[in-house]
Amino acid sequence: MKARVTVMLKTGVLDVQGEAVRHALGTLGFAGVEGVRQGKVIELDLAATDAAKAEAEVKAMCDKLLANTVIESYRVEIL
Repeated sequence: MKARVTVMLKTGVLDVQGEAVRHALGTLGFAGVEGVRQGKVIELDLAATDAAKAEAEVKAMCDKLLANTVIESYRVEIL
């Protein structure tokens, strides 16, 4: 079973990397980009066979290691 975790900075948290990308896109001639939020995607190969248990386990992984829940939110997809 596979899981995909998408981690993004929470709304209201300054995304310095996203702002740098937005600025660079403007410099390259891509006008009209008003905002960029940058995040990360983590894909996990799991031995689990029960989707509900796998999702609960991945959420625990996010809470403990994969995401800084003070400033980041995450979304888990079981594939």
